[in-house]
Amino acid sequence: MSGGRRMAAVVTGGSRGIGRAVVERLVHDGATVVFSYTAGERAAKELCESLGGRATAVRADAADLGQVEELFAAADEMFAAADAGPLRALVNNAGVIAHAPIDEVTPQVYDEVMAVNARGAYFTLRAAARRMADGGRIVNISTTGTAWPSLGESVYAASKAALEQVTRVASRELGPRRITVNCVSPGATDTDLLRAGAPPEVLQTVAHMTALGRLGTPADIAAVVALLLSPDAGWLTGQNLRADGGLV
Repeated sequence: MSGGRRMAAVVTGGSRGIGRAVVERLVHDGATVVFSYTAGERAAKELCESLGGRATAVRADAADLGQVEELFAAADEMFAAADAGPLRALVNNAGVIAHAPIDEVTPQVYDEVMAVNARGAYFTLRAAARRMADGGRIVNISTTGTAWPSLGESVYAASKAALEQVTRVASRELGPRRITVNCVSPGATDTDLLRAGAPPEVLQTVAHMTALGRLGTPADIAAVVALLLSPDAGWLTGQNLRADGGLV
């Protein structure tokens, strides 16, 4: 964001990892942010306190469409109270991961992942677009796993691939309103979730496979998101930026 324009932004899944870094970056750049979380209420409150009241946390599960609508209704009220103007940005970050071979994926696991990553993200985008100011910005968070999937990621990769296609269609449908819609696809990013699921030697191997010789950080991804939200990115839409240090 630049040029002194105020920005009212909603970030889903903003209490930890990449989402948290996005919230921090947007507030640093002058935005008023409402972010959602499902678990981790303490982390969400700590983040709000650390940002001096420029961010507000709302518990909302992306899989529950009623809660998605409640999130945006709450955001409308909070932006009005802060004199932040109408919604201008959505970062559609909430997501869940499930690892299992195709032969072991149950209908329940399939439905749980799709409910958040595909269905939830879809209707979050729709709710945002309906109230977003013309000239706004939507960024969907996908994964490089759609281009270079790992074993056991069939459902996760499929859910994010769906989101990438929705991004392309939405960019055309919302283009007449000058709303841009893009994806950011992070590669291996150094979060607590990644370290909990992969041993150090695997992380080291992946780091060496990138062109830049390291894992990404949440701040790296937040910087790419901030670029797409800025006025300078007004001619970028329908794109999928792979923020992976040259891994793919």
